[in-house]
Order: sequence, then structure tokens, then C-alpha cells
Amino acid sequence: MLVLGLVLMVVALFVLRQNLLVVLGLATAYAYVAFGDGVVANIVIDAWDALNREVLLSIPLYILAGSIMSRGSMAERLIRLMQALTAPVPGGMAMATVLSCAVFAAISGSSTVTLLAVGSVMYPALLRAGYSKQFALGSLCAAGTLGIIIPPSIPLILYGVMTQTSIAELFIAGIGPAAMLTGLMAVYAVSRNWRLRAGGWDAWEILRALRHGIWALFMPVLILGGIYSGYFTATESAAVAVVYALFVELVIHRELGLRGMFETFAETTKLLGSLFPVLMFALSLNVFLTYEQVPEMLVTSLNEMITDRTSFLIIMNLFLLLVGCVMDIGSAILILAPILQPIAQAQGIDPVHFGIIMIVNLEIGYLTPPLGLNIIVAMGAFREEFWTICKAVLPFLALMVVGLVVVTFWPDLSLFLIRG
Repeated sequence: MLVLGLVLMVVALFVLRQNLLVVLGLATAYAYVAFGDGVVANIVIDAWDALNREVLLSIPLYILAGSIMSRGSMAERLIRLMQALTAPVPGGMAMATVLSCAVFAAISGSSTVTLLAVGSVMYPALLRAGYSKQFALGSLCAAGTLGIIIPPSIPLILYGVMTQTSIAELFIAGIGPAAMLTGLMAVYAVSRNWRLRAGGWDAWEILRALRHGIWALFMPVLILGGIYSGYFTATESAAVAVVYALFVELVIHRELGLRGMFETFAETTKLLGSLFPVLMFALSLNVFLTYEQVPEMLVTSLNEMITDRTSFLIIMNLFLLLVGCVMDIGSAILILAPILQPIAQAQGIDPVHFGIIMIVNLEIGYLTPPLGLNIIVAMGAFREEFWTICKAVLPFLALMVVGLVVVTFWPDLSLFLIRG
């Protein structure tokens, strides 16, 4: 009866469209009172113990680094380079759009930032070059989602924090699936626009574009190279990213003034002010559920019902795809990751592999109504109707589902770099 009361309360709060902080706060307090010792003050104690971890420093640092670089000129520099490299390919600008989103996502670590930064330049350029509005909208919305699977990725960090999984390994595991999804989108972009006129290679333009964009291209190499070589941890790499971003934008490019820096720090602080209280309650609830052995009980119950690993993966994917339609990715990870990961591990699924499966599932949620974040952002950025954008992303949704199937049933795609 108490469990039913908790479920009904959470459902009612979501129906009433309450803030996630309110939902998690009340759910945590209810759990401590109804199932624990009744001392609500323990929420603060458990939250402090959970938050007192060095790895959490990587979240504000990566967000700050991405904000600094997205406010500068890196998006335009990367787009110029990708256009120069793909000029001879029929439909080359379409391929340049996908590649620009992928590379910029590796810098910003954010789906919406990638969509806005690249989309503001490429959307009018695609229309002027003769590409259909439907393709332009779909490609930018879909390629923008690559930001949450390409490291450094805030959702990957959240998953690692909530499940005690190595963030460095998650970053490395995201490379294979990200490359595969980028390849699928690039091939489709070219095949869809094969009849459009191609240009030619201009060696001097490539060299000029490379000279202007080389500092942006070096960012993911620096971060991932340092982590993969063991030279620094995920948290240290976030600090390196901030220092590097400041150096590039203030010393080399010199296009981000003091006013821009102040606004960047202010925006980052506001974002963290809304993120960390939610994270505090989520971690506190996670500590309580672990202490009460709730994940272990769920594992036992589900293992009695589902004994086949393939059936479990199919059911879990369908469930996560549904969750992605109605819940934002941060909420889904904070609430579901600590519960689902032990169940997956009991089925013999590597925790890192399951993390990638979960993130790819929720990545698809960025393009599914009613709460697809990239669809909502694109409505404002490109001033198009909701259903127009929904229709535009359908072919890319199909591609991403194909990619999800590959990621799910081919673990080596995610694990070959970390398991050998």
C-alpha cells in the first residue's frame, strides 16, 4: 500500500507538470518517512555523502568549457572546414552538416547547443543551396542529438555518477556507436541529395579552413587522448578543457570579450543552480534505495520472469524508447539508471555497454513527440510548426533505431577499445 502511494504521488506530480526538483524531493522524503526510520534530516546527510565525490566536479567544468567554445567562433570555423572537405561530393553540404554537428558535439557536449550553433549557420545555407526544407530540418535536429553520445557528454557523466561506472570508460565506449551513427546519417544525407550539383576541391581553401579550425579540432583529441592514455582522469580532463577553451577563445581567436565571458559564467552558474539540487535528491534517494536493497529485490523478481537475455534487451529497449517520449534525458537517467543497471548486470550485460544502450535510447527521445527537446528547440530556432519538424525527422528516427539495434546486439562496438 505504501509503495502504491509513492507511485501515485509521483504520477500525479508529473501529470500536474511539477518541476523535477519537487518530484524527487517529495518522493525522497516520502521514502525516508514511509520505508525508513522516519528521520527526514537523513536526506541531507546521505546527499552530502553522495555529493562529496571528486568526479562530480567534471559536470560544471565540462558545461563551462562547452559554453565558452559555443559562444566563440568555433562552430563557423568547423563548418567552413567540413564544407571545404566535402565540396566534391554530390550532396556534400548535407554531409558537411552531419559532420559539423558531430565534431561540434565533441566540443560542446550538448545536443541543444550543437543544434543552435550549427543550425544557425547551416539551415539558411542548405536552403540557399537547393536542399529541401524537410531535409534541412531533419538533418540538423537528428545530427544535433549526437552531442549526448559523443564524449565529453553530460548524460554519460550523470549515468556514471548514478551507477558508479567509470566515466572514462563510458567516454571511450561512446566513440564506436557515435562514429557508426554519424556514418549512417552521412551516407543517408548523400544518398538523399545525390542529384545536387557537386563542387570541386580547393586545396587553398582547405588549408585556410584547416588553419582557422585546427584549434577546435584539437579539443576532442586532447580530452580523449589524455583519458585513453591514462594521463589524466575524466575530472582532470574537464579542467584541461576549460583552460584550453579560455586560451583558444581569449588568446588565439580573440572573439570572446569580457562581456561574453561574464555572460558565459552567469549562464553556467544558473544551469548548475537548477541541476545540482535535483542531483542531490536523486543521489540521496539512490543511497536510500541501495541501503534498503530495493535494486536487489527488483533483480530477483525480474530474473524469475525474464531468463532470456535477448528478451530482456528487447523489453528494456522498448521501455526506454517509451520513456524517452515523455521524460527528458536527465530525469530518466537520475531516476532509472540506478534501478535498471543492476538488473542488466544480473542478465550478464556489461555496465558500460548498458550505459551506452540507455543513452542511445534516450538520444532517440530527443526526436520523439511530445517532449522531444530538439524538436521543441528547432521550433523556436527555425520558426517552423511542431508537426512539420516531426515529419522531417522521421527518416532519421528510422536510421537511429537501426543504430540502436546494432549497439544493443553488438557489444564489441562499444567495448572493443576498453576490453581489447
